Amino acid sequence: MIKRTLYFGNPCYLSKKQNQLSIELEDDIKSVPIEDIGIIILDNYQITITNAVLQSLVENNVAILTNDARHMPIGLMLPMASHSTYTEKLKYQLNASLPLKKGLWQQTIKRKILNQAALLSQMEIKVDNMKYWASQVKSGDPDNYEARAAAYYWNTIFNIEFKRGRFGDPPNNILNYGYAILRAVVARSLVASGALPALGIHHRNKYNAYCLADDIMEPYRPYVDRKVLNLMASDSFEGELTTEAKRFLLEIPAMDIFINNSNSPLMVGMQQTTSSLMQCFEGISRKITYPVYI
Repeated sequence: MIKRTLYFGNPCYLSKKQNQLSIELEDDIKSVPIEDIGIIILDNYQITITNAVLQSLVENNVAILTNDARHMPIGLMLPMASHSTYTEKLKYQLNASLPLKKGLWQQTIKRKILNQAALLSQMEIKVDNMKYWASQVKSGDPDNYEARAAAYYWNTIFNIEFKRGRFGDPPNNILNYGYAILRAVVARSLVASGALPALGIHHRNKYNAYCLADDIMEPYRPYVDRKVLNLMASDSFEGELTTEAKRFLLEIPAMDIFINNSNSPLMVGMQQTTSSLMQCFEGISRKITYPVYI
């Protein structure tokens, strides 16, 4: 079953009643089974949430995102451990060898570039160079083909002069919001698989608690990019991160992807990816299962 993504942009009171999330609005009361929830986004200063709700959400491996004054995600709450053999899984992750991590990063970047190329090809943009760069990625990507591919990708994907950046001009704001949702999906799935999201295979930053999530989300980014392109093509789009735009981006976890030779919702497919990653850490496999963009 696809877990639900709930967005709260108005004042409300969130409490727990008989394993249901009770949502008290100004003129209405609704309820949602907590077991059906995958992600919650809190985007208003006047939201009150009880500790009983927080405990139940964490116990059910719900990712809780909270937004700042600019309505951009600023915090992510996850369970400390949701896997029954978490300590054992963590040891495997901590003891992963450098050659293994470099090999996993090679697979990640190769699939990312190929997925980016598939999206550009869908837009009738030449991608022979992208396919060549993907074929040349070595263990650890020492030649930084990821950056070469990214430069070409961002220079061609939009019909406007564009520079990708965290605080850049639109549609950077839309991309950032979509990537934040994707990051929450990845982090939630990593925890469910027994992995520690802070310990990456490539990303290393002492200020980043989600380095591994940032690693694993790379081949999934083109799905967010496709969603943003669709949003930009709508007549109502003016570059602002409106409520309608957010609602559109909240569909990301339910997007259809092709993984393991079959179609799957993104959130479900992500569990296959993180499970395969843990198998690599355990020595059972040496290949991560990533989606193939079609």
